[in-house]
Amino acid sequence: MIERFYLKDFLSFKEVELNLNNGLIVFSGPSGSGKSILMNSILSSLGASSCEATLCESSVSWQLDGEEMGIENEDINVFKHIKKEKSRYFINNHTVSKKSMSLLGSKYIRHLSLKDFSDFENDNLLCILDDRIESKTGNIQTLKAKYKNAFLEHKHIKKELEQIEEEERRIVELKEFAAFEIKKIEDINPSLSEDEELIKIKKELSKKEKVLENIESANAIFEHEYKVSSALESLDIDSSFFDDAINELRAILDNAQDRFAALDDVEIEEVLNRIEELSGLKRRYGSIEEALEYKEVKKLELQKYENIEITKGDLTLQVKKLSDIVQKSAHEISVLREAEIAFFKNDLNKHLKELYLREAELSIKEIEPESLGKDSIQIKLNNTELQKVSTGEFNRLRLAILALKSEFMNQNGGVLMLDEIDANLSGEESMSVAKVLRQLSKHFQIYVISHQPQLTSMGDQHFLVYKDGEESKVKELDLNGKIQEIARIISGENVSNEAKEFAKELLEVNRCA
Repeated sequence: MIERFYLKDFLSFKEVELNLNNGLIVFSGPSGSGKSILMNSILSSLGASSCEATLCESSVSWQLDGEEMGIENEDINVFKHIKKEKSRYFINNHTVSKKSMSLLGSKYIRHLSLKDFSDFENDNLLCILDDRIESKTGNIQTLKAKYKNAFLEHKHIKKELEQIEEEERRIVELKEFAAFEIKKIEDINPSLSEDEELIKIKKELSKKEKVLENIESANAIFEHEYKVSSALESLDIDSSFFDDAINELRAILDNAQDRFAALDDVEIEEVLNRIEELSGLKRRYGSIEEALEYKEVKKLELQKYENIEITKGDLTLQVKKLSDIVQKSAHEISVLREAEIAFFKNDLNKHLKELYLREAELSIKEIEPESLGKDSIQIKLNNTELQKVSTGEFNRLRLAILALKSEFMNQNGGVLMLDEIDANLSGEESMSVAKVLRQLSKHFQIYVISHQPQLTSMGDQHFLVYKDGEESKVKELDLNGKIQEIARIISGENVSNEAKEFAKELLEVNRCA
């Protein structure tokens, strides 16, 4: 529940602080006093709407699931929207985006607007129906879990099979392409670092003649080797250092001559052609290593294509087995739902009768299997599509659906926000709406704006929104305040004693209800 709401500087509101209770919370007041503005600012504090307030803040007692956003749950969690030069959003003083705040807040708060058809979506209606079945038989949830596991696995395996069947239709083309790619690389038959070795050979071939000439000239030094040794001996200097150097030089030059001699049989054109072949592979695959890896991948693909019949056969058997489980489980679920739908319809129409509405028609239509089965609940109000019913009828029908849902709720359902749900209703219709909301308030914290005495008198907490000059203000009403406000709603600004008496009677009856 929202335990506290604070608002500062929003249109005609300067500052508002509300300490809120659980149950049914009513906002009333003269037209133009700012009730809808106040409701919108509460929604805005939780990311469900937008406003230009300097600050709107809600303190809530929900157990937040905000780990993905880095938000730790507190005993009281604080949602805050601050507007200065730009809007900023916080949860427990942790900066978040409006989208993140809205995503988290939407798990706990719902604004029941005419654009919201979620209560009539098939998944929601099926869940209500299945909760009723579970309470009577105690086995549909187990059956649904078995069905859903088989359905999801069947969907996954079937997708794999369809992919293989698609590959099978192209198998000749795919095999030819894989074989072509393998042959193209194997024809060149590259080895790792081969291109580097060839470039080195190319460089040596380009300078071979010049290097050999230089070596031939340098070999003349060995003709004078003995002269240097004699000179060193005459100077009484050990010539071993010179001998070592000459021997090392001779080895270097001999090795060079041998290396270049080995290139005598190498054709430069062949080297250049080989370098060009390897360069083509590198341009296509990135490197020799990547080309060799690609070849191995294609070999595996070719092997897969050659074994595709075996794989296809295995998957076909799995799909058939899972399909049988899905069909059987879906049928068992449908049988239970068909048996319960008449009771569902009967109880829904009891609520609708209390709400002074025409009877609803409910039926189950078979559809392609989905995650909840193969059933679609069709609902009409006196044979009229929901999109064509009046605003009042739509709202009351939704309340009846919520009432049915709440009967099997074992935890608090969060917050419901309703704006003038009893507008344009008769006194009897308004009282019927009030009674349903009172029932729902056992499971939800409900905020409602009302201009009718019946709903207003049902509130567990009643706030008056009024204008003091140009400024909008809010105050919580005590019993005398409630009597005065309900009497004003009944008789207008000039409150009569008869209106006060009727207000007292309404409050007394509802307090004892």
